[in-house]
Amino acid sequence: MTTQYDLLRQKLVDKSAVIGVIGLGYVGLPLVRTFIAAGYRCLGFDVDPAKVAKLLAGESYIGHIAPEWIRETIGSQSFRPTSDMQRLAEADAIVICVPTPLSESRDPDLSYIESTARQIAGALRPGQLVVLESTTYPGTTREVVIPILARSGLAIGSDTFVAYSPEREDPGNSSFATSRIPKVVGGMNDESRELAELLYAPAVVRVVSVATLEIAEACKIVENVYRAVNIAMVNELKMLFDKLGIDIWQVIDAAATKPFGFQAFYPGPGLGGHCIPIDPFYLSWLARRHETTSRFIELAGEINAGMPEWVIEKVSLALNDHSKCVKGSKIGVLGVAYKKNVDDPRESPAFRIMELLEARGAVLSYHDPHVPVLPAMRSFAVPKLASAPLTSEWLSSQDCVVIVTDHTSVDYQLVAKHSRLVIDTRAALRFVDPTVKQADIRPA
Repeated sequence: MTTQYDLLRQKLVDKSAVIGVIGLGYVGLPLVRTFIAAGYRCLGFDVDPAKVAKLLAGESYIGHIAPEWIRETIGSQSFRPTSDMQRLAEADAIVICVPTPLSESRDPDLSYIESTARQIAGALRPGQLVVLESTTYPGTTREVVIPILARSGLAIGSDTFVAYSPEREDPGNSSFATSRIPKVVGGMNDESRELAELLYAPAVVRVVSVATLEIAEACKIVENVYRAVNIAMVNELKMLFDKLGIDIWQVIDAAATKPFGFQAFYPGPGLGGHCIPIDPFYLSWLARRHETTSRFIELAGEINAGMPEWVIEKVSLALNDHSKCVKGSKIGVLGVAYKKNVDDPRESPAFRIMELLEARGAVLSYHDPHVPVLPAMRSFAVPKLASAPLTSEWLSSQDCVVIVTDHTSVDYQLVAKHSRLVIDTRAALRFVDPTVKQADIRPA
């Protein structure tokens, strides 16, 4: 007897399966590109009609996704973006790439996952695989997603199948395109796991199968906790070494020459992006739910979240040395994306720094070659500003320039030459030719 597993397996093997990706943001759209490159046809779903309209017009809203690729794939019918969730029934595999933010009390906000699962349940048919990629706490897929899908009346695990595979995007890093990053997959049963393996195998360099959904979910959290804790450590060391007059960047460079037992992490003005500032708190929330503690995670979060205040203190002290106060001073923020060479501003520490400066009466402006206009943000009060041109006139007109994001396309010699005062949170100016360094440059 031919089963739904057999039918879907054959579609994945011969690439006749249609892949639906829900959430066409910084994770979903690159994933669509990866699946299409592997030979699949893709349906892309997003609740934002403006995004769908741009894609249908052949336009890109993500810097590293070329509009030429969008026009080509839409023209060839290999990619069909839509806001019509009833079309989910057309997909053989459905991949969920929706946001998983925190609430104001730092509890997991699963509303996007839950609403997406309800939409899938309303269109679910036999012979489909549903894969959650959104980062979340261990247990989400089994305890939240599967019960919602079961409302469809189908037998989950035999009529339809469910797996979890954490996203591992690294925007701005050309060395690690989506296809070159190993993919971890876990299924609710053996059949679900095997179908997920077949889905991703043609698209990525290697599929790593794990025994359960929960292991796959925990894998992503551990990856981000590891980074958050180590970044917090070097941020704390930076504040200590600053008092001792020791350059933390030179210390890390020296330590990194050890060929074993040390991995370099670097300090900064705070954490940004969707992963490191948010994901570890999913695990600390889960620890509280199970009446235990996660002291490393909580402490790391406190240290990293406090770095913008450290930067403001450095700005205030530096301006004071110039007989100025923050109130009324012109302060230019250099870089507002959460990491260098990307146009992604999510959770960027630049916004908290700007909030704090504006509250103290500073006159703000900014330059970022990747973010032409400050977008509205979920968690921050953002001023309505457009990126100022990086000119000698703009730099010299500022009482202080704060380097928050160290984009490589920025002319740092120009910054060093024409700025009156620079607070450098990224050590972006340490390799600038000393002969052009006229500004008062201070690390932070």
